[in-house]
Amino acid sequence: MLLFPCPNCGPRNETEFHYGGQAHVAYPEHPAELTDREWAEYLFYRQNTKGLFAERWVHSAGCRKWFNMLRDTVSYDITAVYRIGQEPPALRTSQPTTGMGMSTTRQGTPEGVQL
Repeated sequence: MLLFPCPNCGPRNETEFHYGGQAHVAYPEHPAELTDREWAEYLFYRQNTKGLFAERWVHSAGCRKWFNMLRDTVSYDITAVYRIGQEPPALRTSQPTTGMGMSTTRQGTPEGVQL
């Protein structure tokens, strides 16, 4: 069992939450003008990051509010939780990295992570 830190309700069981996809993906300004391919890319093509990733979650069995979470997709470590509309917290990026650009410690942000 994982405990997710809801920014409104505090720590709750992971079963109370539902995943909402990659965070910080802007809705197209003029969706009616998109081609089928462009619309499909907006809907379905997302990063599949191994490591730290910004995600959207909803506390569906609690306050029913959406929020963003920075979570490591390998270790499931939660680095930060913040409300929709807020900027992601600044994380240290000066950690030593492996050859793949990944931090060798869990505190740093992997190089090249897009939020």
